[in-house]
Amino acid sequence: MKPSSWSELLIATLLVFLAIFIPLISNGYWLSIAVTAMMYIALSTSWALFSGPTHYISLATGAFYGVGGYLVGTGMSDYQLSFWLMLAIGPIVAALLALLIGIATLRLSGVYFVIFTLGLAEMIRNLVSWVQNNFLGSRGLYVFTDFRDQHIYWMLLSVAALVYLFGWIINRSRLGFALRIIGNDETVARHVGINTAWAKVILFTSTGFFAALVGAILAPRWSYIEPNIVFSPQLSFLVVIMALLGGSGRLWGPLVGVIPFTILWELTSIQFPNQSTLVLGIAFLLIVYVLPKGIVGRLEQLRAKIQRGHHE
Repeated sequence: MKPSSWSELLIATLLVFLAIFIPLISNGYWLSIAVTAMMYIALSTSWALFSGPTHYISLATGAFYGVGGYLVGTGMSDYQLSFWLMLAIGPIVAALLALLIGIATLRLSGVYFVIFTLGLAEMIRNLVSWVQNNFLGSRGLYVFTDFRDQHIYWMLLSVAALVYLFGWIINRSRLGFALRIIGNDETVARHVGINTAWAKVILFTSTGFFAALVGAILAPRWSYIEPNIVFSPQLSFLVVIMALLGGSGRLWGPLVGVIPFTILWELTSIQFPNQSTLVLGIAFLLIVYVLPKGIVGRLEQLRAKIQRGHHE
């Protein structure tokens, strides 16, 4: 991932300011689409914080997202705790879980890491279901608040802005420089004295925190929560596809992929509800083979080609 500039931060600030007004000019269906898009913007950008510079494909987003949402449901439904307290607790628990998982698995690479993270959400979902069925006596949890879609949208917008600012700071720091070296050649990074394991663990932990924060915020939108809803492997794949479509080489790349793909996915799910998984697979293959560096990467390649032509 390339280091971020001050001009990019200024543009991001302007976009956040403009995005504040979307709930004021839209409602109903389009506001629902905006909430979904903002969810994926926050998740895809946080995914790119780790996977962009390291080139590790993580499919653990659904697991951490589920932890955040499920803990909010458990705290409010079973223990009558406040939403705001659980909103604080959920991401911390997920970050600790990500820390432990990172320490145990980030020495893996390639397909081994992908397989492990893919199985993580399914493992947690089955574990939670087993505990509920055998010890708690119920499958679902209820989350009732006064929040409407516009309130959830503004909270997600705040998270997306926080993720971008965090990533912008990281990219310009020594940690960001170390991660770029790791992404180019991890062996070289170790030889020059970089603690590659801990550099990856720090970023992996942060993605777990932000994914759980998004899951916790969206819990009131579901109202009824059970493991099959919040621990969704499909969510992990959608986040990866959107981030790769936009381009994970730039911090703002996922934004470029999220907006068109969210609309396309929504239309596909309505028109062809039984073929959504097929569409997901085709989209992934097209992105890998046609746009391996995403839309942003392709645009940068075209710009470089035009500049070379002018110099010649």
